[in-house]
Amino acid sequence: MSSRVFTKLLKLLLLVLCTLWISATKATVSYDEEAILINGQRRILISGSIHYPRSTPDMWPGLIQKAKDGGLDVIQTYVFWNGHEPSQGEVNENLSHLLFFLFTPLNYSTTHKFLFQYYFEDRYDLVRFIKLVQQAGLYVNLRIGPYVCAEWNFGGFPVWLKYVPGIDFRTDNEPFKAAMQGFTEKIVNMMKQEKLFEPQGGPIILAQIENEYDLMEYSVGTPGKNYVKWAAGMAEGLGIGVPWIMCKQRDAPDPVINTWNGFYSDQFYPNKNYKPKLWTENWSGWLAEFGGPVPYRPAEDLAFSVASFLQKKGSFVNYYMYHGGTNFGRTSGGPFIATSYDYDAPIDEYGLAREPKWSHLRYLHGAIRQCEPALVNGNPTVTSLGKKQEAHVFWYKAGGCCAFLANYDTQWEVNVTHQNLPYTLPRWSISILPDCKKVIFNTAQVAFQGTHPRMWPVQEESYYWQSYTEAVASPSDKDTFKADGLREQLSVTWDKTDYLWYMTDVTIGANEGFLKTGQLPVLTVNSTGHALNVFVNGELAGNVHGTMEDPRTTFSGKVNLKAGVNKIALLSVSVGLPNIGVHFEKRNVGILGPVTLQGLNSGTWDMSKWKWTYKIGLEGEALNLFTGKGSTVTWVEGALLAKKKPLTWYKTTFDAPLGHDPLALDMSSMGKGQIWINGQSIGRHWAANIASGKCRQCDYAGSFIQTKCLSGCGEPSQKWYHVPRSWVVPKGNSLVVFEELGGDPTWIKLAMRTPQ
Repeated sequence: MSSRVFTKLLKLLLLVLCTLWISATKATVSYDEEAILINGQRRILISGSIHYPRSTPDMWPGLIQKAKDGGLDVIQTYVFWNGHEPSQGEVNENLSHLLFFLFTPLNYSTTHKFLFQYYFEDRYDLVRFIKLVQQAGLYVNLRIGPYVCAEWNFGGFPVWLKYVPGIDFRTDNEPFKAAMQGFTEKIVNMMKQEKLFEPQGGPIILAQIENEYDLMEYSVGTPGKNYVKWAAGMAEGLGIGVPWIMCKQRDAPDPVINTWNGFYSDQFYPNKNYKPKLWTENWSGWLAEFGGPVPYRPAEDLAFSVASFLQKKGSFVNYYMYHGGTNFGRTSGGPFIATSYDYDAPIDEYGLAREPKWSHLRYLHGAIRQCEPALVNGNPTVTSLGKKQEAHVFWYKAGGCCAFLANYDTQWEVNVTHQNLPYTLPRWSISILPDCKKVIFNTAQVAFQGTHPRMWPVQEESYYWQSYTEAVASPSDKDTFKADGLREQLSVTWDKTDYLWYMTDVTIGANEGFLKTGQLPVLTVNSTGHALNVFVNGELAGNVHGTMEDPRTTFSGKVNLKAGVNKIALLSVSVGLPNIGVHFEKRNVGILGPVTLQGLNSGTWDMSKWKWTYKIGLEGEALNLFTGKGSTVTWVEGALLAKKKPLTWYKTTFDAPLGHDPLALDMSSMGKGQIWINGQSIGRHWAANIASGKCRQCDYAGSFIQTKCLSGCGEPSQKWYHVPRSWVVPKGNSLVVFEELGGDPTWIKLAMRTPQ
């Protein structure tokens, strides 16, 4: 053989070996009735939800590592459409494709943003987040949706979507399907370009289309069924190489897997016997709302729910949330969802392990891992151990077994015998025996002995505050407009701000009887929500707000009117847009009336159809006062500092404390408004909204619901507000607070959250 031929054969051999090596590094993902298969191997997968926009990029590596240390295999996240496309792209699509071809050497995220006016930076850098998960050696369940619910503003939909001509959300509607498909394709193409699906060597092993659609489908009927089939077919046609799922979707079309969300999932089964039993949301706690106490879920019950699911052939469980995080800016939905999205998760809002929950679950995951080969090896043998006790035994192919011994009694510890050995089962608990003999974990026996994070104030004296009181809006202000009748708020603001002013003049004749009798007329304002401040001749006449259960609100009160022209100014305030319910996009915000004035000589005046003047947002927003910079207004300080006064801006500066501990602001001395650190929005504060409810001692045993275990009754629904470390610098940080109702900023305190 000539050296030339040998060289060619050697090159060919190297090419074949290289191809085989590349193929070996790329996994396949499939499923059968037992579990998800990765490279042909069935897996019991433990997952946890971490939403990238609810934390900061500098927090991501620590959160992901804590999840891995806690025994997780998978990180699950939604994709937040309104964060990625806050305004509708206007670039011609054909031109976009041409430009994309010309600019393919560029980084995909940069190119994609350039072409489609999308945003994938900072907290919305989805690719960076997924690559960090991959670097940690974990998988990803990408819930594209694009409807997410998630207590997120407008359920994750951008507000502009509502105003697409002819659109009807989440049904067999062509404008909506076109928009949904466009966003889904963009996300999928981005993932493919970055080689992030598992068959490409990436970490994404599951993807989700739609989200909790069962109720919607039931309500809309045939168009809903058609939409489900379309969504499943559209997703499958994208060729991502990993299974698609639909959560809480009993009729998910093949090959899409239907999954379950809830506090328990042991009674759930997929719609076909050749699909695995997957649990996409095991609620680790519950959301907090302004005006409500803070829910929590005992670690014992959370562990019990997981063990109960796995002993009944479950193979994938995801904690929603594993880290809840913070609704920064105006991202909270509801309405009335709190800024904190802590969710009583195993990793708290600040990124610290919540004990004993985090450690207790870590021990559980270790026990499950020892049982994995048996759990994916067929159905268990189930035997009764007593009236409310049973054993689930899984057998290894190579011999031996793994057992789950369950006691469903909520009152009594029970002694049982299993395979001729005695066991004591605490009430409402499951014991795990990887060898069917020795108990290595019991869901009700919490072994953690350690410290719990707490808040430590970092300053002794209050900060040096300055204030600026915003004037009540007037029809003579610039950037106002007039219209006949009352306008729906969102159609005017497009959710660029929480605030919309409604203004009109009321002319009172000198002969009105109330001017002599002193029986003041009554102004009544009916609003669809969410909060309302009423000003008469520049003075606050009162304020009202709705609740999560009923966001509508009504102000009705006597008003001091004078003879002549009286200025009525109504400040309507939104507190997050709806995120759940059938056609939630059709719900209204703002003052739609009627607006009436009673007690006049001629009876009751209905002002609803009068000419009104509108002003979008606050003067301080237009002047960027939240940055804490510039001198466009005159701030006052010292003895002139405004306190307990509505519509007031406050600013100060502070130095960051040494160390890396998370930071938080105590806002309990304030009323309602918003907070900014160095120009970045912490979110809405509302300490004046006191939690009402019944907080009592909570027993872990027995079925859990979100109202079972509550804390903080009679206190502000949220006192502490997370200040990310990456948002502060060592010296001279700007802190700006806007106060709607009236508060005293001198009592605002900065604290560190430390593990001691």
